[in-house]
Order: sequence, then C-alpha cells, then structure tokens
Amino acid sequence: MKPVRIILMLSSLLLLGCGGEGGGTSETTETVTVSPTSISVTAEGGSVSVSISASSAWTAYAADSDADWISVDPAYSSSPKGTLTVKVDANDTYAAKTGSITVKCGTTRVSVPVYQSAQTVDTSIECPLSGYSLVWNDEFDYEGVPSTKKWKYQTGGSGWGNNELQTYVAQSTSEGTDVAYVSDGVLTIKLLKENGTVYSCRMNSKDAWTYGYMEASIKLPSGKGTWPAFWMMPYNYTTWPGDGEIDIMEEVGYNPNVVHNTIHCNKYNNGGTSVETATRTVSTSQTAFHTYGMEWTSDYITFYVDRKATLTYKNDGSGYNAWPFYNPFYFILNIAWGGNWGGLQGVDESCLPTEMQVDYVRVFQK
Repeated sequence: MKPVRIILMLSSLLLLGCGGEGGGTSETTETVTVSPTSISVTAEGGSVSVSISASSAWTAYAADSDADWISVDPAYSSSPKGTLTVKVDANDTYAAKTGSITVKCGTTRVSVPVYQSAQTVDTSIECPLSGYSLVWNDEFDYEGVPSTKKWKYQTGGSGWGNNELQTYVAQSTSEGTDVAYVSDGVLTIKLLKENGTVYSCRMNSKDAWTYGYMEASIKLPSGKGTWPAFWMMPYNYTTWPGDGEIDIMEEVGYNPNVVHNTIHCNKYNNGGTSVETATRTVSTSQTAFHTYGMEWTSDYITFYVDRKATLTYKNDGSGYNAWPFYNPFYFILNIAWGGNWGGLQGVDESCLPTEMQVDYVRVFQK
C-alpha cells in the first residue's frame, strides 16, 4: 500500500494550480505572456487590446498612481488565454504621461508600460509676461459638470474656522439644483438658499504648482454677505498660516468692487499692512469679467488686477516663517456666505441666488 500513497500524494501536488488559495507551497512556475509588451496612445486617449496567455487564471490592474487615467477590463479571467482591454483617458495636460498595468498569474507578474503623449499646447494663449509658456488651463470650453480630471470638491460647512454660514456641496444640492456647472464657455458657481440651507461650491484643482504666472478671468457675485475668492493653498498642508496661503483675489459683498490681494504666513497674517496686502477698486467687478493674476518666483510674489501690478511681496531671506512659498500650491475657487470677514456687517438674503462666473484659469511657467 505504500507505493499507492506516494502516487496519490504526488498527484495532489501536481493538481495545485497557479494562484490557488490555501493550497500550500507549489514548485510550479507560472507563466504569463503579454502582447504587445508596451502601450502607446495619443493625448486623446482610447482603448488598446492586449493578448494574454498564462498557465492558469490571471488578474490585471493599473498601478495605484495611474488608476485615475488607466483602467483594465476584465480585472480577472478564469481562462488562461484571453484579451484584456486597456482604456486610457484623454490627457488634458501639456506633459506626457508614463504609467503601467500589471498582469498577474500566481506569483508571476508582468508589467506593461503605458505611454501617452502630451496635449498640444494652444499657442494662441500667450502669457502677459515674457518668458512663460502655458502648462495648465481650463478654458471651460465644454458643457456640463466641471472637468473631474482637473477639479475636485471640498464639502462641508462653517468654512473650516471662518464661521461661514454656507454648506459646500459637490456640483448640486440634495434637491438636484446645480451649484457648479459649465455652459457657453463659462464656469458658474452659485450661492443659493434651499429648504432653509444656503449652498455653494468650493472647487480645488487636482494639480499643484511651484512658481509661475497664474491668472483667472472672473465676474464676481453681488450682495452683502458674499465672499468670493480665487486663492491657493499648499498641497502638503500641515499648519495654518505657517505653510502659507496666497489670495490672488478676494472680495466681500458689503464693500463691493474692492478686490484684495494678500499673502499669509507666520510673519505676516491678517495684519493689514502694505507688506502683505493690497486693494484695488474695480468698478465693474460684479457686472463684467476682469483678470486676477500673480507672478510667483523664488524671490517674490507680484499680484495683478487687469494685468496691472498691485503688490509685490519679497522673500526677505529670513526663512520659513516669512517665506513658505517654495512648495506646490493648488487653486481654490469658491463663494462663501457670511463668516468672520464676509459677514462682518451682516448678510442680506434678498441677494440670493447669486453667482460667480469664471471664463478661464491658466498657469504659465518658465
């Protein structure tokens, strides 16, 4: 009977397939063949078919860092041979992308690089300052919700310490009323009251930048209690104001048409001095589009209203307390309601609904 037991034990070991769970250690080497061995797509994106030949069932996935622009179907196949569809979203940036997918059978993994070309730079969009080239923009030349590739939403109430009265939601209220949408080449962010709650939207760019010329064309809302802003916060934020804040444009409705440009850091924070803040009266800020910009280098930040300089804040070389502005910062577009500054003279709900409109947001770098 001993020979029979040996044969049965050997047969059991041979039946252990690649990738089997709970089957112990197998000496079998799994194989995976993938064709093509690399993928290249244009900036427009698209789908590519990949042939898979494995020794048993296999799985496929995009790298975590690439999952927002690369997807695969199917993610699992019980058949050793099959076709995998790799979908690459359109590249809405002016930089080429490199990512990867992985096909796995048991412990064997095959990585397939994915290359995507950059979007063609619109050379008709020129920087008002010399020496800069366009690297990112949203012209809002589409219809519907704001681009989910470029923007994300910060939701909640109270303004994170500013005692604001609005509730920020993503795109629409619980009743389905839009608070952020794109139409006729313009982004509209609304401030409205519905069922006793004032709603608005706070949009953050997914990308962040260090240095460059940043500019947006904006028409401001009206009404006492409104507090619109186009500003930037550090991507790796840990503490405020220590890590810095850059307010390219702010206005409060009780002081209409007076726009503010301000920096915040440990050394200068809400002091109201001419070192850290400037104001400019724009008589038609609520009825017409105006440009609000900033040139940011390692030595200074200069703010612009309608491309005329209003304030230059210089790096005095004293360190982080005065100059935390050497890290990546992202954009924020929002309308607050009330709060420590916006509600300083009360609010007037008769102005609701009101809205801020944005024609474009652009980033240029050297």
